[in-house]
Amino acid sequence: MKADFVDGDEETHGLKRHLGATQLTIIGIGAIIGAGIFVITGQAAASYAGPAVVISFIIAALICLFTGLCYAELAALIPISGGSYSYAYVALGEFPAWIVGWTITAQYIGCISAVAVGWSGYFINFLKDFGIEFSSELVNAPLNYEAGMGWTWTGAVLNVPAIALIIFTGIAVSIGIRAAAYFTNLMVVTKVGAIILFVVLGIQFIIPSNWVPFIPENTGTFGQFGWSGIFRGAGLVFFAFIGFDTVAALAQDAKNPQRNLPRGILASLFICTAAYIITSLILTGIANYTLLGVPDPISIALKMMGSQYYWLTFIVKVAILAGLASVVLTVLLGQTRILYAIGKDKLLPSVFARINHRTRTPIFATLAISAASIICAGLFPIQVLGELVSMMTLFLFAVVCLGVLTLRYRHPEYHRPFKVPFVPYVPLAGMIACVAQMCFLPLVTWAQLLIWIGIGLAVYFCYGIRHSRIRKEHSGRQ
Repeated sequence: MKADFVDGDEETHGLKRHLGATQLTIIGIGAIIGAGIFVITGQAAASYAGPAVVISFIIAALICLFTGLCYAELAALIPISGGSYSYAYVALGEFPAWIVGWTITAQYIGCISAVAVGWSGYFINFLKDFGIEFSSELVNAPLNYEAGMGWTWTGAVLNVPAIALIIFTGIAVSIGIRAAAYFTNLMVVTKVGAIILFVVLGIQFIIPSNWVPFIPENTGTFGQFGWSGIFRGAGLVFFAFIGFDTVAALAQDAKNPQRNLPRGILASLFICTAAYIITSLILTGIANYTLLGVPDPISIALKMMGSQYYWLTFIVKVAILAGLASVVLTVLLGQTRILYAIGKDKLLPSVFARINHRTRTPIFATLAISAASIICAGLFPIQVLGELVSMMTLFLFAVVCLGVLTLRYRHPEYHRPFKVPFVPYVPLAGMIACVAQMCFLPLVTWAQLLIWIGIGLAVYFCYGIRHSRIRKEHSGRQ
């Protein structure tokens, strides 16, 4: 039995289908390769895993493989905008879908903000090469969180470069999907080329002693090095794999989504995993992991390579800036489609689903998500944002795996253009691994997740349940 989840009116009056499998893969790479490889790698190595951050990436990638297969099945079965939100709506119902959509919103806002903060660090470092310096009050977060001390003021005012980047990308997304896709193509080629250049030239500067010990001894505190640190690091670098679910959210921008979405999701995941593992090996081989806990760890490695490679430093920094900008753009693009889907279901005001007749994009959704991201990027540091995103991502991945199991048992008759192998073992493994990995993240991140869900419950019961499209249609039939 073929399950048709696509609204026929959507094909003529909604989003425009421009994207093929190659373009979806490029967008996935654009979303995945960014702060994870250019920023979070250094944070995870310096604070948790040391050179064994490579193992952290492998653990995160294996969990993502389970989840990526589940995303591919649901994306082919339910090729509509909204990604995880739409899958949860079909598989689990309206209320679980709202929780998922609300959590995705926090996940994407955190991701956009964290990447923008990482971009700001590289941008300031790049300008210093030309003797241009900004006041530290205008390029850092005014808030910080440290275990045992809680929230503290840093003395800074706002991270202005991060805010400026989000404004620029918000404008690009508002112009239209085709313009955003062209920009993403250019940025992906630039940053992938820079990564290849860094790896090829960086091999000769590896100091093997930097990898000894490969797994630093635990400090006596859970999660600080040793094997607990590796798993804690895996929880943090999960932030790096958020991109392939952005591909799923673009279902109604895709041509032949039943075929092209699974290809885009899995291809981008495999390519980026290989890039992460190789780059993290080179990075920790060139520079001792203790030096990498900065917003721009690649810059540290480039300095270690000497002044004769100044030209490489310039090229790589430009590529990193371009690459991080493309991540902000693609994640912002994906989130606007999720708000669009929630608005169509009337769980948020219908203005979120309003399409501009000229650009064929959801302008209000773009403005809303840009404004929220501007606030977070301006106020919070990257580590706080990164751990929050990892927590939200793991939670959502577990729900997607549950969705595959639920639909397999409730509706085995549906035709699935792509099927997860070894059901129920692969989805179950994905769920268990995600929940287990969540346990390695700090308690403050759990608190943030629960507070955000609490706010979401208030919004749903005060607004969404009263305006729900499906509930009104059901009551109308009665």
